[in-house]
Amino acid sequence: MADLNPQHMIEEIQDNIKTGDLLKGQLVLAHIRDVDLKTRNRLIYYLTRADAEFSVPLFIYLLKHQAEVAEEMPIIRETMLSILLAYPDKLIAFLGSPTIEDKSELIRLVGELRLEEATSVLLELIAASEDDAEILNIIESLGLIGDPEAINTLTDYLYAASRELIIAAVQALGQVGTPSAMHRLAERMGTDNEIDYLILSIFSQVQDQISLEKLNDTLRSHYAHMRTFAKTELVRIGPKAVPILIENLLHDDPDLRIHTMNVLGDIGDESAVIPIRKLLSNEPKSANVRFAAYEALALLPLKKGAYTLTAGLTDPEDHVCIAAARAIDRNFSSILGAGTKNLLRGPEKEARHIAKIIVNAQVDNVFLFLADDEVFVELALIYLPHTHKDIRDHYHKLLVQAGKNDFAKKITGEEEQGVRPKVVAVDDSRMILNIYKATLHELGYDPVLFEFPASAVEWLRTEKPLMVLTDLNMPEMTGIQLSEKIREKYDAKILPIIMVTTQNESQDNDAALAAGVNSILHKPFNAKSLGAAMDKILKG
Repeated sequence: MADLNPQHMIEEIQDNIKTGDLLKGQLVLAHIRDVDLKTRNRLIYYLTRADAEFSVPLFIYLLKHQAEVAEEMPIIRETMLSILLAYPDKLIAFLGSPTIEDKSELIRLVGELRLEEATSVLLELIAASEDDAEILNIIESLGLIGDPEAINTLTDYLYAASRELIIAAVQALGQVGTPSAMHRLAERMGTDNEIDYLILSIFSQVQDQISLEKLNDTLRSHYAHMRTFAKTELVRIGPKAVPILIENLLHDDPDLRIHTMNVLGDIGDESAVIPIRKLLSNEPKSANVRFAAYEALALLPLKKGAYTLTAGLTDPEDHVCIAAARAIDRNFSSILGAGTKNLLRGPEKEARHIAKIIVNAQVDNVFLFLADDEVFVELALIYLPHTHKDIRDHYHKLLVQAGKNDFAKKITGEEEQGVRPKVVAVDDSRMILNIYKATLHELGYDPVLFEFPASAVEWLRTEKPLMVLTDLNMPEMTGIQLSEKIREKYDAKILPIIMVTTQNESQDNDAALAAGVNSILHKPFNAKSLGAAMDKILKG
């Protein structure tokens, strides 16, 4: 283009503007990269003074076919946008114009402007398009506009052959956010974990009744990672989710009740107290349900009727007793203290068991209240000198600070001889970790406890314990995912893993075994059942 005359180009574009000849205008602009910056600016200047019907198609041409020039001259896009912003009716007309081949900028713009009037045109374009990139652009703009008229079309793309289009359609329906859109998303769940996660996250943002119901339904999922995700989101939503969660307590499904009370406890809303106490009053058969109930009550603000918590100290399962003790300690009062003291005057076997529970639960308010009671001191000293050193040290420090030095002197145990084998226990419940500490010590092991699975993985990079005990349902990393991480370094013979869980779902069991778990033990456990499960592997 050595013979290209810039002045001729200027004159030609001026003439094209007068005659409205778009084709000749494109021919002129096809050479814009071959002229100097001054000439380019003059060409753009004359375009800005032309009618929108002439200038906008040429600006679009430059953006598509002269991309390098458009990038160097942002005024091209800025000018086009300013024109279209000033005349949104023309924007929609251009969007539907058959003379403009590349409508990508226009499609993006109607989305950015949330022009609901453009919905019908976008639906016509998407129906005629076979270009995935254009379809994706349209879906994204339909989502930004949020017009319910687009729901049926967006639903069709939930089942597209392209994963990118499916995800875009999910996000777009989430932006529409109507009950109908949420229904369509709910129907899409169940075949792809990543998409299910995305849909659940949308439900947690929308938080209408349908969304809350679907999140709540996910507590019944057969897959641990889905349940964990739903629990985390319901806790984040907070009190708004409580009414629908409370209804779960009326069902007979023990796992649903347990997951529900885990969430209610973490939310901490007072309205959950009465339904949970009512559940306990009906004496559910599942010890895990009873445990979850007392664990939740330990996190909830109890006012009246807290004295009923003392009944939990006589439960036949140690786990439940410890959970009840923690609930008593959290809501401690002189009435609860007196009720606990009365239980220590009962049958000797039961009284000794309650004293042991109070020691293992590390319930400071209860312990200090009873520290002046001769009956409790005598019963506690049967067990205290033989507990884990951390527990002894904890109570020794507590008693010294309270000025009860005589009692403190009596709980110092003898120095242990030999090195105990280390056993790792991983559980997101601190209460369960306290139970592990006492139980594993009683069995002759040195417990190494982790509340967060990631911390256990880090520790196991340089240490090899005798065995790992892990919960199934944990936030951020499930017991299955933890087991997979461990198996990257240690095989099942080198480092056995026992999954200790309330769940008994076949999918969870299969997934756990596939991840390299040696065996599965169901909660609640005690020293006898845990010891037997461990011996079976270690001696097998």
